[in-house]
Amino acid sequence: MGPDAAAVAERALLLLCLYQAVGAALFIALYRSQVASICERARRLGGMAAVCGLALALLQLPLTAARMAGDYSGLHDARLLRLAMHSSQGLSCALLLTGLALLAIGLLWRRALAAAWVGAAIAVCAPALTGHTSVHPQRALLVPLLVLHVLVGAFWLGALWPLRLTVRLERSAVAAAVLQRFSKLAAWLVPCIALAGFGMAYALIDDVSVLQRPYGLLLLGKLVIFAGLLGLAALNRWRFAPVLAAAPARARSALQRSIVAEYLLIAAVLVMTATLTTLFSPED
Repeated sequence: MGPDAAAVAERALLLLCLYQAVGAALFIALYRSQVASICERARRLGGMAAVCGLALALLQLPLTAARMAGDYSGLHDARLLRLAMHSSQGLSCALLLTGLALLAIGLLWRRALAAAWVGAAIAVCAPALTGHTSVHPQRALLVPLLVLHVLVGAFWLGALWPLRLTVRLERSAVAAAVLQRFSKLAAWLVPCIALAGFGMAYALIDDVSVLQRPYGLLLLGKLVIFAGLLGLAALNRWRFAPVLAAAPARARSALQRSIVAEYLLIAAVLVMTATLTTLFSPED
């Protein structure tokens, strides 16, 4: 595996850990009064994700130096490491490490939960400090759109595992109430992630021919997966959740499978995002 492939793998795993940790903190903030025991499990999962994210984030700058060198000799090149550290990626990495550290402390130490919410706010801003968004002439528009995109996406992914546990372990009435509340919130949030995504694509792409190149093809792939996610979310809200109280066994099984499918699809989007942001640009 060359440095480029290693950087894509590192970024994909880092995004998954970041989304899981931020999403867990947001889920706990919203649902701890309804499903305290589930939030306790979400807290531990999010804390472990934040710790893994810290380890992965520490690899970012060395891998950037390796990519500059074209091989892994760059890992030990002090000059290239300094270049990476003083680039926009260095600032982004520092902010990300700070956010993930606060998330880990807040989620793993129950009395410091407020630190997790501060960490989540810091961590979701980190991706906007590097990459295409940070150098684009319309960055004043792109930065808030990217932060909104990451925040809503993190809440969506981070809520899925606690929701699955809620469906599996809680009484049908409690699970139905939590799902109904999540669905109402998602009805407002999901259009935000779509509008933010389309807004960024509109600003970054100035020629439709980009859609025939790797950058554009990856964007189209993300759009197809997003459409599949919307279909699953609609199926959960309008078909499975309403019958949870009447036919709990069948509905629980269907909901759990659907939620796992959503999680895997979002993970696939994150892999595509890591590939797109690491290897390609709209100008390629």
